[in-house]
Amino acid sequence: MFTIGVYNRTILRRAMGSVRFNSTSKNSSSYMSWVDYFTLKKSNNRFNTIAGIITGFGGSALTLTYLGNIEIDVEKPIMGFDPLMVMGGGVILGGLVGYLIGPFMGTSVFKVLHKSKIAQYEIRNKEFLKRLREKRPDPSSQSFSNPIPDYYGEKIYSLKDYKQWLRDCNAFRRKAREFV
Repeated sequence: MFTIGVYNRTILRRAMGSVRFNSTSKNSSSYMSWVDYFTLKKSNNRFNTIAGIITGFGGSALTLTYLGNIEIDVEKPIMGFDPLMVMGGGVILGGLVGYLIGPFMGTSVFKVLHKSKIAQYEIRNKEFLKRLREKRPDPSSQSFSNPIPDYYGEKIYSLKDYKQWLRDCNAFRRKAREFV
């Protein structure tokens, strides 16, 4: 009887070898740990920020180059404003547009560099956003003295940050319940 039980368990393990009920196995093809996910999320944010800064300076430089090559009468106002002020505003506007374009380029560079992990990252990102939707408090009870904590979870880059966010959400709910 003992050998039959061992034999049955062996067959059962072989038959269910591809099915894992525990998400801690690294053998699963769609597995990405939360630590790895938060590391990639932080990396993606850094790529976007750096790309935004680079494209912001590039946009300013392109606008300055263009405005430096056109002929403008400095004594004649443009729409009632001093021409140098309009040109300075144009350079700043070109830099802002460049900064806004940067994250699109940063995300594409991130996806190229982490091509093998991007599918797992997207699955984990959807799961993370689902958890945020479930755990975040109702913002209708926020006030100046009780602001809602990081509604979209943009500042969460580690498990420690996530646990702190959960504590902040619970504190927000408690304050909203007690003081409203």
